[in-house]
Amino acid sequence: MTYAYKLMDSPVGQLKLVARGECLAAILWENDKPNRVRLGEVTHDEDRPILREAERQLNEYFAGKRQTFDLALDFQGTEFQKKVWAALLTIPFGQTRTYAHIAAQIGNINAVRAVGAANGRNPISIVAPCHRVIGASGELTGFAGGLANKMLLLSLEAGQTSLEAGAERRTPAVKGPIKETVKPADKADKANKRPRPAPAPAPARELQTSLFDD
Repeated sequence: MTYAYKLMDSPVGQLKLVARGECLAAILWENDKPNRVRLGEVTHDEDRPILREAERQLNEYFAGKRQTFDLALDFQGTEFQKKVWAALLTIPFGQTRTYAHIAAQIGNINAVRAVGAANGRNPISIVAPCHRVIGASGELTGFAGGLANKMLLLSLEAGQTSLEAGAERRTPAVKGPIKETVKPADKADKANKRPRPAPAPAPARELQTSLFDD
């Protein structure tokens, strides 16, 4: 069976949406490595219904209006890869999982490296959220779309209204673990290694009495 594709512009670069029959088979990145996802013969088709629907739902996701996708998917890979990709679909919006967690979920705790390899070959990026898988220490590990895009997607899901504004602040690479957000006032107190002073107690109200003649 031949594959059909259409291109769409997005805040994370141009995406190539690929269909196999009436199912979505791949979402490829603008600078995707050749042969990362193996497909058959691919022809251009702007009007394939599944591709138009995938584009619509992706635009809603980028605009902060969609948290889950409702698309027919067709994963092509080994049985092990399909187990990993199915596990990706269970990671809720706004949450992350480690490679070890995915390995345990599919019943093979010793397959952490193999899980990482399968995650890297996930054909349906974003919809099957491989960007939600991080290193055990919180590191943003390798991502086919680039670490800057991985951070943008995680930032979107952390509560940013839409991705358009965040795209202007993208960085070429992200190194190190995801850091905890700390309020400015708390930062100063932590730097001084002393607790914030407790507020002074309110003064006691003076008891007043009145004398009345009988």
